[in-house]
Order: sequence, then structure tokens, then C-alpha cells
Amino acid sequence: MTESRFIRYLLLSVALLFLGLFLFVPLATVFTRALEKGGDVYWEAIRNPDTWSAIRLTVLASVIAVLLNLIFGVAAAWAIAKFDFIGKNILISLIDLPFAVSPVVSGLIYVLLFGLQGVWGPWLLEHNIKIIFAVPGIVLATTFVTFPFVARELIPLLQAQGTEEEEAAVVLGANGWQTFWKVTLPNMKWGLLYGLILTNARAMGEFGAVSVVSGHIRGETNTIPLHVEILYNEYNYAAAFAVASLLAALALVTLAIKSYVEWKSEL
Repeated sequence: MTESRFIRYLLLSVALLFLGLFLFVPLATVFTRALEKGGDVYWEAIRNPDTWSAIRLTVLASVIAVLLNLIFGVAAAWAIAKFDFIGKNILISLIDLPFAVSPVVSGLIYVLLFGLQGVWGPWLLEHNIKIIFAVPGIVLATTFVTFPFVARELIPLLQAQGTEEEEAAVVLGANGWQTFWKVTLPNMKWGLLYGLILTNARAMGEFGAVSVVSGHIRGETNTIPLHVEILYNEYNYAAAFAVASLLAALALVTLAIKSYVEWKSEL
């Protein structure tokens, strides 16, 4: 390093100041406001039936989104990194689509497709199938905004590893599934876990797309972020910050797990 000690300390100070203003202070504010009226008020907000309903729905949508992204991400990354096929660049572009489209717009697309006035709305109504303003719509919206994370984490990893080990396994008599389970999967396990952590974090904190398709039905289609918004709009600030502290705690746990995975992957 050729920079002077002054420059290094200046850059470090700027970084710490930025983290303090935009990360530590907001986190501290959330927990302080959540507990400012005492533990009884805090736990009353957490034990509220609507809060538990929001927690259950958030966990359900996140679990389904993670499982779907696990299947899609691994399949897409394996195909893109290990094989050449027509439409490969198109598939890569489609994987990046949620990064380019606003979550609110993606939620609106589902409304236009599955809503009562949507493309398939009349058919769904005729067969008593409810997607918008119901759990299926929330799962679809959550899955859409999160599906790039696993694939985008695995594609460069698998491309850097090349195909030599898989080719050697095939030469030794392994079939496709044996090659995947014995060679490919072990080589990408830490990258896969990292992608799933990011997927879960985004799924639990998603607001825009879910807000459009949920209908904000209290106790039925509200996830944790939507429940926090409702409590805040009702001027129930203590309960809003109490429930928000759950998401903040989730973020801290996710950060700790992410750091551990990064450390293990570098060993």
C-alpha cells in the first residue's frame, strides 16, 4: 500500500461514519423504540394473533420460495456453467430480470394475470381458485423477486471450477446423477448455502411485490413487513417497532450466518 496513514485513517473513518449513520443508528433506534414502553408491551405485541399469523405466513412463503429457488437455481446454474445450448444467453437474461424490474411492477403483473379482471381471472373464478389476495399470490411474488440469488451465486462458481472433474467422473463410469451428487454438489455446497441465505433474507423482508398481491387482509395475507406498516399507520408505534425488531434480529442472524459461510468457504 502506497497511501499515507492519513488517507487510510480518513477512508476508515468515512466507512465507519457511513455504517454508523445508515446501519447502527437505525438498528439501535428500532430496538430502543420497541422496548421503550417496557417488556410487557413488547411481548403483548409479539403474542398478538395477527402478529403470529404474519409470522407464519412469512415463514411459509420464505420456505416455499427457498425450496423452489434451490431447485431452479441449481438446475439453471448447472446447465449454464457446464453445457452449451441454444438460448443460453436468453436464460441468463431472464434470471437477471427481477433485478431490473421493480418489485411493485412484478406484483402488478401477477394481478394483471390472475386478478378478477386479469387474463386468467375469469377462469380461476369459475373454478374457485384464488391466487391474488391469497397465499399462492404471495408465494409467487416472493419467489419471483428472489429467484436470481441462488443461480447468480452458483454460475460464476461452477464456471470457475470448469468441467474437468465431471469429465473424469464420466470416464471412470459415473452416470449423470452420480456425477452431480458426488462431484458437482460437494464443490458448490458453500456457494449454494450462501445463495439460500440471501434468498431467505430477501423473502422474509420483501414488501413491494407482496404488498400489491396480498390485499392487506389482517390475519390472513399480511406478512411481517405488511403487518409493521399497518401497525405504524394506525399510530401503534410500540407494536410496530416491536414487530420490526423481529426483522432486525433476523437481519443480524442472517449477517452472522453469512459471515460464517464466507469464512468456511475460504478454508
